[in-house]
Amino acid sequence: MDLIGHVRCFVAVAEERHFGRAAARLGMAQPPLSQRMQRLERELGVRLFDRSSRQVTITRSGALLLEEARALLDRSEEFLACATRIKDGQSGLLRAALPSGLARETVAAILADLHQHHPSVELELEELSTTDQLARLASHDLEVGLIHHPCDVAGLELGPVLRCELGVLLPRASLLAARDEVPLASLTGLGLVLFPRADAPAVYDDLLTTCARNGYTPDSLRHGQGDSFVHGLILSVNAVAFSPPDRGTAAGSPSSEVVWRPLAGAPLAWRYSVAWPHGRKDTAIHAFADAVPRALWNTAAVSTDPPPRPLHLRPASEYWL
Repeated sequence: MDLIGHVRCFVAVAEERHFGRAAARLGMAQPPLSQRMQRLERELGVRLFDRSSRQVTITRSGALLLEEARALLDRSEEFLACATRIKDGQSGLLRAALPSGLARETVAAILADLHQHHPSVELELEELSTTDQLARLASHDLEVGLIHHPCDVAGLELGPVLRCELGVLLPRASLLAARDEVPLASLTGLGLVLFPRADAPAVYDDLLTTCARNGYTPDSLRHGQGDSFVHGLILSVNAVAFSPPDRGTAAGSPSSEVVWRPLAGAPLAWRYSVAWPHGRKDTAIHAFADAVPRALWNTAAVSTDPPPRPLHLRPASEYWL
């Protein structure tokens, strides 16, 4: 038995006190309506109406059930509306990811934007490398993420590609720290602290290739990501690291032993875009895809980078240890 349908018929008859008017209100013929009421009474074991040739009177039992019936219909409508919102991506759980290294202000701005414009979206946000994001997007364990270019974007739709120029983190005591800009070639003889290659192989190779083409071949390569760990390596192993300016702000304070300086000619940059599986048009995904660029524009000094350059997978790095 279609319980919701039968209850809807019961409420209509109870309110109209007339099978003909109730049938017209429901857009159905009177005989099927009468049959539905008879079946509902049999299923419930309760007589709902007293019928005569002239009128329909709701019984005491029917009157007691009427408010419950109305509440059930209200809940069923809320249930269906919620299902529609979930289907359209307007509410429910959105599984999203960001790469490591974003400024805390950027992450906070993304969350604030989503909460303001789409408060019904429950966001499950993770910090994942580009490699992990691509794998989980392909397996449908992730719905949207912010990835680094270049990488393999087959099967994905992309938001605008944004460029964030990189500078160099140096010991304050270094002679290079006295310069307003640091040429890449002047880093010769220094080691480099870089993220693990497995996190974004094409980005890793592209960065080392650009360094080599601009006259810098690192004396050694060490891997690390956390600010404290990276700063410790810079101060102890004769190495430098590349970083966006927002991460260099705190490091550039007078009390810090590590400072950030721009690179001459801005040869290095992170290139980001939001990515999601091709064909997905959920409202929540597009809300995330809108919020992330806004946050990067407002907090991370990004610029628009015209395609297709950041989307092209170059050969492996021209530099080897």
